[in-house]
Amino acid sequence: MQLTSRDVWKTTLLFGVLGLALLLPLGLLFGEAAFRDAARPIGLASALFWGVLAAVFIFGYWGLYYSYFYPSWIRWLTPLDLLLYGVIGLGMWWLALRLPGPAARWFALLGGLEGIVEHILGIYGLRVLDKVPWLRGLAPLPVLVFSFFEYMLYWTLVAWLAFGLTRLIA
Repeated sequence: MQLTSRDVWKTTLLFGVLGLALLLPLGLLFGEAAFRDAARPIGLASALFWGVLAAVFIFGYWGLYYSYFYPSWIRWLTPLDLLLYGVIGLGMWWLALRLPGPAARWFALLGGLEGIVEHILGIYGLRVLDKVPWLRGLAPLPVLVFSFFEYMLYWTLVAWLAFGLTRLIA
């Protein structure tokens, strides 16, 4: 299996369409007042979503991806993603409330930017495009553009989960 830039651009389009389809109604349903009062649901949703996703990815795709650039003991630090992403989610929530316009939409867009940062660290710090066989030869640009839409979709799902939690709590 060898991923090509064309594959990445196609997947970017798919993630972009899905992300926007989920983000547009979220901005309408998750009103400003509800989002402002959602610190606890945002933190919990961020921790749960990313904690589960990290566990699935690290343990499910270890041999396919992560083993090429992480030592094996790193898998046992996966539960720390609960704390890390809970804090990241709260930081993005705080910042989204201070930007003009619908905060829930800003939250997802900030999530896309956070994805670019993570992928820059992976590409240039961990050298994943050189070390992972099926990623070799990929240019960084399509991967970084993809990462924005990938993480925008993920953080939109986090916001939907937080919206659901606010409904359960109320």
